[in-house]
Amino acid sequence: MTWDDLDAHLDRVPGTVSAYVGRLDAPPTWTRHADAAHYAASTMKVAVLAALHRAAESGVLDLDAQVPVVNEFDSAQPGAPRFSCARHYDNDDAVWDRVGGTAPLRWLADRMIVRSSNLATNLVIGHVGLPAVAQVWAAAGARTSVTGRGIEDFAAREAGITNEVTAADLAALLGALATGATTAGPLASPTACAAMLDVLFAQEHREDLAAGLPEGTRIAHKNGWVRGVRHGAGVVLPDDAPPYLIAVCTTTDLAGGDDVEDDACLLLAHISAQVWAARHQL
Repeated sequence: MTWDDLDAHLDRVPGTVSAYVGRLDAPPTWTRHADAAHYAASTMKVAVLAALHRAAESGVLDLDAQVPVVNEFDSAQPGAPRFSCARHYDNDDAVWDRVGGTAPLRWLADRMIVRSSNLATNLVIGHVGLPAVAQVWAAAGARTSVTGRGIEDFAAREAGITNEVTAADLAALLGALATGATTAGPLASPTACAAMLDVLFAQEHREDLAAGLPEGTRIAHKNGWVRGVRHGAGVVLPDDAPPYLIAVCTTTDLAGGDDVEDDACLLLAHISAQVWAARHQL
């Protein structure tokens, strides 16, 4: 396979397929529409995770503090009524089982990533604030990506407030977590970055990028999906080659919008497998 071959294959895919592949701290080996904006789906949760850990490091929040588990949130649209999440649209009953009680922020952040819980995400955003998430994107050097609202904030969505990512920005954010460094200085301390990577290594939704790797290969990653969208971004740690970044964003009719394998998952797995085969040449 050559990168031109992979591009030619992806040219036949309906919609937009974006990608960024390369080593850490090096120019990318292969990109494809890497600056094209896509609806973020759950990939924005990585920036929320980083915002939480940065707030904890600065002493603003305590990761082990027990916080109320509620299902009512302020809209990002000024003057709009508060909004709630729908349980059937979530991926984690464990968080819903605690509604009316409390949970540690650290646990909520873990569930936000490993099970992609929407409720946990909105709870964490409620404590860190959207400006702190914006600061993470800026610190990572993101040029386009924005987290403008919580999940299921339909009033904000109707007002044009959205969440967007690019493959290049996701790679920059994952790279900053893996190395602890950005062009503007450290994203977080080495201890905090290692803790965040551990959460991303524990990701349980493995039907796209991870499915294209040999069993047992370590990948710290986050994916996201809604109907018409399937993304995956992560840091792969081969045993026989240096770590590398891979971020693939797709806006395509192949994506069914469920947390199960579909044609979009197979596409991401195929790309991941092709990159893995070229890992020594990255």
